[in-house]
Amino acid sequence: MHNVTRLGMLLTAYFVGTSFSVAEDSILDKISRAKSAAPAQISDNATIIDTDGTVLQKGSNEWTCLPDTLPGDKAPMCNDATWMAMMNAIANKQPFKADKIGISYMLQGEPSGSGVSNSTPYHADHGAADDYVETGPHIMIIVPKALLQHITSDPRVGGPYVMWGDTDYAHIMIPTSLDGKHIVTK
Repeated sequence: MHNVTRLGMLLTAYFVGTSFSVAEDSILDKISRAKSAAPAQISDNATIIDTDGTVLQKGSNEWTCLPDTLPGDKAPMCNDATWMAMMNAIANKQPFKADKIGISYMLQGEPSGSGVSNSTPYHADHGAADDYVETGPHIMIIVPKALLQHITSDPRVGGPYVMWGDTDYAHIMIPTSLDGKHIVTK
């Protein structure tokens, strides 16, 4: 669990300059939002951590759910161990090489204005990125990079696309649908 706390502190430090407003939510609100990111069979037994690394609820399975992807963005996610390892690598600006499949659920999608650059996790101002993308409900999959060769990186064509494709953190975004939430690009 020490690595999870370290990850939270690093992500908070890394994204301290984001433009998301951070309103105080109760612990129960954060737990509820975090659990909404994945099917109940996963999230009900997941460890819930806040973006600062605080464990809000200890789980009994191998999943970790967060109430926010970036501090205050209210974009909940639930990740398996491989996905958490990649998040740790991103937070530490370290290399990452996928040697197995990793899965992350974001079934609530990204609230308006909380998208990111589709090409780099380290964009200075994600909201101003020329390749800004805000994805509604989706699942993200990490695979060995060689398996990404024939998947588009253009989120506007519909269906799965590759995010951060020219980085060690490349992954497949698989949009799903939920009450009109969809992909928004610039």
